[in-house]
Amino acid sequence: MTSLNESMENISTREDFCSFVEALRHDLLNNRDQWENIALSDFLEAMQAWVEDMDGFYANKGTETPVQPSWGIFSEILMAARIYE
Repeated sequence: MTSLNESMENISTREDFCSFVEALRHDLLNNRDQWENIALSDFLEAMQAWVEDMDGFYANKGTETPVQPSWGIFSEILMAARIYE
C-alpha cells in the first residue's frame, strides 16, 4: 500500500485529491495515535495555523510559496493539519 506521503507527491487532479482524502480518512481511523489533531475543531485550527505559517515550510524546502493553490497544495495542508500545533 502506498504511504500518505507518497500519495501526496503524486496529486495533480481532482480525482487524485479525492483518493488522497479517502486514504487520509482511513489513516485517521486506523492510526489515531499518530494524529495530533483528531477533533475537527483542533484539526481546523491547525490547518489555519499551518496556512498562516506555510511560507516557512516552503522556505525550508527551498521553494517559493505558491500563490495559487493546487490539488497537491491542498493535500499538503491537510497532511500538516494532522500534526501541526
